[in-house]
Amino acid sequence: MSPSILDNALGAVGNTPLIRLDKIAAREGLQLGKLEYTSAGGSVKDRIAKRMVEVAERDGLLKPGHSVVIEPTSGNTGIGLAMACAVKGYSVIITMPNKMSLEKEAALRALGAEVVRTPTEAAWDSPESHIGVAQRLQKEIPGGIILDQYRNVNNPLAHEFTTGPEIVEAVLGTPSTPSKPSSGKVDVLAAGAGTGGTITGLSRAIKKSHNPKAIIVGVDPVGSILALPDSLNVEGAGSQYIVEGIGYDFVPDVLSRETGIVDHWIKSTDEESFEAVRHLMRSEGLLVGGSSGSSLSGVLRWLKSKEGRTIAQTKGANVVVLLPDGIRNYMSKPWFLKMALEAEPSPLAKQISSILQPSSSTVSTDVDRLASGIATLTIPDLDNRPGHAGRRVEF
Repeated sequence: MSPSILDNALGAVGNTPLIRLDKIAAREGLQLGKLEYTSAGGSVKDRIAKRMVEVAERDGLLKPGHSVVIEPTSGNTGIGLAMACAVKGYSVIITMPNKMSLEKEAALRALGAEVVRTPTEAAWDSPESHIGVAQRLQKEIPGGIILDQYRNVNNPLAHEFTTGPEIVEAVLGTPSTPSKPSSGKVDVLAAGAGTGGTITGLSRAIKKSHNPKAIIVGVDPVGSILALPDSLNVEGAGSQYIVEGIGYDFVPDVLSRETGIVDHWIKSTDEESFEAVRHLMRSEGLLVGGSSGSSLSGVLRWLKSKEGRTIAQTKGANVVVLLPDGIRNYMSKPWFLKMALEAEPSPLAKQISSILQPSSSTVSTDVDRLASGIATLTIPDLDNRPGHAGRRVEF
């Protein structure tokens, strides 16, 4: 049956695939990845943007020709909002810390949004932070409205009503076979936490309506304070991290602290996250972003714990990781350029060099560079350009 014709881009939000991670599963016990970069705006945050706009319209908070949507964001929520507002005809202002990628800003501007950059190091409650600047603009601009992903109940509800049920439906709808056994339920779900709306909504969807015994694993970067118990946040407290879209220096209202919502928290480092991205690309062909690497590295570490090993060794256990966005948001970032262009020389690269070496000096130079892992390439430090305070990881 041919797919239906959609009314607009918002019809292509969500309904993302749940994909087997067979090579990782064979070694680690992680079975499935929810691939959110296939959503229309490129990330899991499309879902909350769509719902927040539609509910605000329904409640009369957004008025065509008058309202200006203003939102502090790491970028992906902003892109989802800019997409929704482009469809519906609202003006948009996005405030975003300097460390967020140039690609996110370019996408936002392409969708018609105004973008204001703020100091990465500013505390969340500082007037100079992306939140503080958004609040100032909202007070001064007629028709300005902050939908506020940090407090808006429609953030977790979007995942409780769409992302979670999609995962459950995919698992229930896939029969168990001898070669691909299945418990018939979601046994473990892992996701990174930023606002916390994603993991809160997913947990409620799975535990309330599907499997009360499901284990929810939250992943939080070192330097953030979202993990529980608080003792997990002592190491690296206050340090900056490069990975985007997860972690905060305050606990957003939409991250539920209710017992049983998140069963285990794992802290992740930039190095672990970016190595996991490389692993997903090379072993599974998935072009995911840095926070997907955080989720993957976190759940793989949990699967090595005593409780995790029991799950990993259980035939047919469905362990799911949420992969929030794709690499195309980060292709100018030094961590990605280093990973992609400074790989170890492969036997195939050496073979190419040996075949083409005699042909010409031009080819020889290029292939020699390939064979040596593109060692001669100078990667611009894009994170340290004026007005963009960032850090890079050396592997």
